[in-house]
Amino acid sequence: MMRVAIHQPQFLPWLGYLDKIDQAELFVVLDSVQFKKNEWQNRNRIRTSQGWQWLTVPVLHTFGQRIMDTRINQTVDWQGKHLRAVEIHYGRAAHRDRFLEGLRETYRRPWEKLSDLNLAVLKWLLETFGITTPLRLASEMSLRVDPTDRLIDICRAVGATHYLAGSGAAEYMDLPRFEASGVTLEVQDFRHPVYPQCYDPFIPGMAAIDLLFTSGDDALRQLREARRTPARSMSAG
Repeated sequence: MMRVAIHQPQFLPWLGYLDKIDQAELFVVLDSVQFKKNEWQNRNRIRTSQGWQWLTVPVLHTFGQRIMDTRINQTVDWQGKHLRAVEIHYGRAAHRDRFLEGLRETYRRPWEKLSDLNLAVLKWLLETFGITTPLRLASEMSLRVDPTDRLIDICRAVGATHYLAGSGAAEYMDLPRFEASGVTLEVQDFRHPVYPQCYDPFIPGMAAIDLLFTSGDDALRQLREARRTPARSMSAG
């Protein structure tokens, strides 16, 4: 069996994103689709004493542009703003100092394209968590435009026998046509781990650094133990 997961690149992704990657033999970064403003591709949330706050990468947006072509607005000091926010709001996190320098090094590089930044942050997160799933870029493949055809093409290009989709797969896929391709469709069954955050009460859905800075080397174990069951097969019926 060869299970592939596919998803648009996200900035500082949340734990559900890492959980999907951890369950796959290969993760394809879907960087060749249209950029969506004000979603997760250029921003995510960190925990604060007031609840949470956005960390947003400013981009030069043109309607219809692909993620791989989206450029970062170089006139804004977003790196300094992000790092200051992380230093302040995770000041009491037990493992912040141990991992913060790696994040700083990633931020210090002169990023021009959002997709390059997101890929570097993702690689740093996977290495730090201990997730070894290899990555490939959709932009390096010849793919059809239709969403279902594109997924089929990716699965065929990488030799996948199973495709691990998110819980909303039925909303963006033609399920009978996908299953006719011979690839088994599975759906991620993610349950968010509950862990001691810097502030109470617990708020799920933060960037994955929230668990990393508070739990350290135990982060991956907590992520895996929260899983309800292995991925379940999904029928078109």
